[in-house]
Parts: sequence; C-alpha cells; structure tokens
Amino acid sequence: MKTVTTLVLPLLLLAASASAQDATAARRQTADARTPAAPAPVGTSGAATSADYHLLAGDKLRIEVYKDAQLSQSLQIRPDGKVTLPLVGDVVAAGRTSVELRDAISESLKEYISNPVVTVIVTETTPQLVYITGEVNKPGALPLANGRMSILQALAMAGGFTDFANKKDIRVLRKTGTAMQTLKFNYKEAIGDDSHREPLQLIAGDTVIVK
Repeated sequence: MKTVTTLVLPLLLLAASASAQDATAARRQTADARTPAAPAPVGTSGAATSADYHLLAGDKLRIEVYKDAQLSQSLQIRPDGKVTLPLVGDVVAAGRTSVELRDAISESLKEYISNPVVTVIVTETTPQLVYITGEVNKPGALPLANGRMSILQALAMAGGFTDFANKKDIRVLRKTGTAMQTLKFNYKEAIGDDSHREPLQLIAGDTVIVK
C-alpha cells in the first residue's frame, strides 16, 4: 500500500502543476487579447495604388488622425485639386503622392496637436489617363499601364505623327495643384540621344500637344 501511495502522490503533484501552468497561460492570452494594440506607424495605404501614385481630382480618400474622430474625414479631391480639413483648411492634394499629402497635413496640424499621427488612404481612384492631341494619327485618351508611360510610348500608341507635325516642339500640359505647368519635348533630339537617358515620363492627367 505504501508503494502505491508513493507512486500516486508524485503523479498527482505533476498533474496539478501542469493544470496550473495551463490556467496561467490562458489568463495571459486573455489579457493580451484585451490589451489595445499600439497605434500603427505613420504611413499610407491604398487600393491598387503604388507609393509613387500621384493623386488626381476625383480620387476618394480616407484621412485618419489618430485619436481624433472629428479630424478624421472621408473626402473626395475637388476639381480644383484640393481637400478641406477641420483646423487645416484647404490643402492641395492633386499632383501629390499620398505620402506628400500626409506630410503636408501633419505639418499643418502641428500648430494644434503635438506629434499628430496621420494616415492617408486612397479608397477609390479615378481612371488613369493621358491625353494626346494635335498632329498625330490617333488623337484621344490613353490609359496608363501601371501608372507609368513615357512620352515616346504615348506617341507610338497614338499612331505616330502626321506629315505636318513639328517633332521638335511638343508640349506637355501638367496640372500641379492649381497651376498648369508646360513641359517641352524634342522628339528628334530624344531618338538621337545615345546616352540612354529615360525619356519624359507622363503622369495621369497630362495632355500632350503635337503642333
């Protein structure tokens, strides 16, 4: 009888110890689940947008200001390229990347909030198009593949030049905020360049004019 008791007691002690460890682990898991997660680092995200995607008029955004529900807004970029936020007022969004817009909003909020944590989320984008007009065989709108297209690719997709085209003086109209920028491009110079430099890259909303 003593032998049986000697064997049973250690087994009971081991079982009790294991049960206590399981209960402690369960309590820790419950506590971890109840602990709120730390705020995500300042950043951006978006639906099918790359980090270098330039915002366009019509794009829909979700701007989150950490721990401030009143400042957090769902917005659409207006035709003038701006969005309006409480405290900050009008902010130029079109032509900027989401990172640049985030930084601009954060800088403006520093006057009212200590170390504001801002996230810009692109929830919906407008079609990414460039436009080509003038002395080309197929003028019209061209979709941007992966948000990028060189002017040489655009000219090729437009069917090339007509007989009357001035290939040395091609203009690209680009809207930056509320201003319109004019870029010049010399086709003959570009195709004769042996330095293999990257040709002018178009962004959504650009208008290429071939005289």
